[in-house]
Amino acid sequence: MPRALVAYVHLVEGFNRRLGRVAMFSLFALMAVLLWGAVSRGFLTPEIWTDEMGQFLLMGYFMIGGAYSLQLGSAVRMDLLYGAWSDRTKAAVDCITILALFIYLGVLLWGGIESTQYALEYAERRRGLWRPYMAPVKIVMVLGIVMMLAQCTAILIRDIAKLRGKEI
Repeated sequence: MPRALVAYVHLVEGFNRRLGRVAMFSLFALMAVLLWGAVSRGFLTPEIWTDEMGQFLLMGYFMIGGAYSLQLGSAVRMDLLYGAWSDRTKAAVDCITILALFIYLGVLLWGGIESTQYALEYAERRRGLWRPYMAPVKIVMVLGIVMMLAQCTAILIRDIAKLRGKEI
């Protein structure tokens, strides 16, 4: 494989590994927000921001951790036939099926970018009492989708190298 492609794979996977670790630790922030919300409801004046902040943190965890999940191979697979195949057969099938993931993520990115532009242009706020701005959440969503697309590209490059008899 060309050095540039190998460097791309290592760069993307290194970045996604670090970003995925940060996303893993964001669960502690989510737990703290939800714990504070429960405590404030039970003993103090209920806070209006804890439920929505919990949703935003969970979305960030899910979207930023998606590329790391793909990298670790922890995505859901139908293992009825896949587990019995050779590594080369798995790589060939993955090269074909990843195209569906590219299409899905491409459409998701397109909608995410349009939604983010709208949120920035009109200072979109979520309905409710707290009314947080939506742009930061949508920017995190677009970043997560871009990193998943980059990780899918790295996986495709790895699979093509495996088909050619070379490991990256």
